[in-house]
Amino acid sequence: MNLPTTQSTQVIVVSNSSDNPFAIDVAYAMNQREDIADLISMKQFMNTEFCPRFISDEADFDHIGRTLKGKSVIIVSTGSHIKSRQELAMANLIIARAAKENGAKRVILVEPDLFYSAQDRGPYQDSGQTHLERDIHDIKKFDGQPFTAKLYAQVLKLSGVDTVMTVHNHSESVQKIFSDVFEGDFHNLIPYQIYAHYLLNSNILTYGDDGEGLVLCAPDKGAREFVKEMYKSLGLSKAKFIMLDKERTAERKVEITLHKESEHTFDGLEGSSIILFDDMVRTGSTVVKSCQFLQQIKPQRMVFAVTHFYASDEGRERMAHPTIDEILTLNTLPTILNRDEQGRLRKKMVVLKVEKWLAQELLTLLNLPQVQQQEANPYKIDMSSKNPRFKRKISFSEELSELK
Repeated sequence: MNLPTTQSTQVIVVSNSSDNPFAIDVAYAMNQREDIADLISMKQFMNTEFCPRFISDEADFDHIGRTLKGKSVIIVSTGSHIKSRQELAMANLIIARAAKENGAKRVILVEPDLFYSAQDRGPYQDSGQTHLERDIHDIKKFDGQPFTAKLYAQVLKLSGVDTVMTVHNHSESVQKIFSDVFEGDFHNLIPYQIYAHYLLNSNILTYGDDGEGLVLCAPDKGAREFVKEMYKSLGLSKAKFIMLDKERTAERKVEITLHKESEHTFDGLEGSSIILFDDMVRTGSTVVKSCQFLQQIKPQRMVFAVTHFYASDEGRERMAHPTIDEILTLNTLPTILNRDEQGRLRKKMVVLKVEKWLAQELLTLLNLPQVQQQEANPYKIDMSSKNPRFKRKISFSEELSELK
């Protein structure tokens, strides 16, 4: 099916960096064949100030300031090793303002790992919403700090952003703030079907036809709803669901127990395959502690599935622990595709690339036809040859075709 490019369908995909491969792949999946560098110039003055310019016909003096009139501009924003999040966030604001001042009808920010989401509360009872009642100790943690997530939402709106799309945001407070500021035009995409399809069609875990011997695990009460929905998505009636509880005893120390509200106990789970889900990981201390606690089940295999993977030196060292057999993640932080970034974890890491999935969601949001027939599971698999499950004789695209 041949469709016109995104230019002629009044959509322009750019990024806060001309060479952002994640943004380039999203644009290509939306049928934009123009390079981002040919659509927007990322100018920087000698004094280091950023001044982007949407590129127009130099001979056109009739549409000055209106070259984007009626168009939707999509800014794809991801983390980078080259620029800090502060630089990238500021670039987002200026690009959004440039788009609006040049006539853009709608500006959409696609930020898979939404910036400043960890700064989701302030030093007052009503500055930030959590699923638990905030006590004085939680409020004190933010004493002297700004409520940065709220500020980021407000300045994005002020700059001209109309819509924000992100992936599996972990914070109820951030979700409420962005929904309020953007009057409901905030889209927190949860990749249930991507995870479910891969788990059901790959050999990452071993279990019976109806889920016998499979255990889904939530690391805490905050992850319960996500894991319950994953349970439904898998459709395996005999799989088990357990929930852990963690008590933070120091800045980077936690104690793990089986939550009193867990749907199942450990009885009869010995030798099961376990998959522990979470939305994000930074240092890996809680993950490893949880997996060590789960060793009393004597699992056949332990997999950690996480949407946002911050591959710090500390995290790589911790998660190399033998209690974790494999790590399944998305490329919402695209640098994780780099083998140096994976480091020692490359032998047990699988990354599911979600650019095409996001492109399909954007086309749906904009009420535009799909570039190709919409795929139920539009992701690609990236796996190091060091991973024992790596298939040398077929390509990743062929492997994905086999999974469909």
